[in-house]
Amino acid sequence: MPRTGTGPDFIEALARGLEVITAFRPGRDALTLAEVSAATGLARPTVRRILLTLAELGYVRTDGGRYALTPRVLDLGTAYVGSQGLWEVARPHLVALSERTGESCSMAQLDGSDIVYVARAAVPKIVGLSVQIGTRFPALQTSLGKVLLAELPRAELDAVLAEPTRSGLTTLWHPTEAERDAELREVHARGWALTDQQLALGIRSVAAPVRDGERVVAAVNVNTHAAETSLEVLVEQHLPLLLRTAGDIGADLARLRSLPQVVS
Repeated sequence: MPRTGTGPDFIEALARGLEVITAFRPGRDALTLAEVSAATGLARPTVRRILLTLAELGYVRTDGGRYALTPRVLDLGTAYVGSQGLWEVARPHLVALSERTGESCSMAQLDGSDIVYVARAAVPKIVGLSVQIGTRFPALQTSLGKVLLAELPRAELDAVLAEPTRSGLTTLWHPTEAERDAELREVHARGWALTDQQLALGIRSVAAPVRDGERVVAAVNVNTHAAETSLEVLVEQHLPLLLRTAGDIGADLARLRSLPQVVS
């Protein structure tokens, strides 16, 4: 996250505050002042003022010299999802798809070179990676990410993938540029994407785009365990249901967008 902007309207203090918030991640949910300073590269007095401000606003709590985020931080992400209408529209469709396939189903959007999960219907199965709303993975190694990347113009694609991942995950698939381009061209042509243990061992999934008119606004997938679900079952049985679900979500989203906005 840059701390200096390109114009006079850039608010450096806000950028620093957001950087402090993002310093808290899974595995380091409670940090000392020194740890936050080291993670962000900000001076300790600056970090202290930011943390005290966040604590006064209810976004941070402190206990014995350690700081942790409060559930109020979820309001920031929930506001985004709510404003898009994605969760409300997608949820019943994802739940129905999950019930029909017996697998976890998710929706994600691009954020830099990562995907971020914005909706999910999960089943109680053991998989290699934990996923919840807000989880991010490198886009290129996921079926969801391939669908979204395949829609980007070449210049934008190169710029997006030049950004470092913020997922903290080391992936298994490291394609050359030619292999990457060939894969994304195929995804774009057929309208869906497959990944078979390219992100992590045991994870196999198929994804399809969600369109709002002509524009792809998200992707949805069916996620399976490679030891339980073959590629044939994934493509021949789950994929048709997934494609229908993606179309239904897109149709509902378009209807939502067409409704007149009532202001009271």
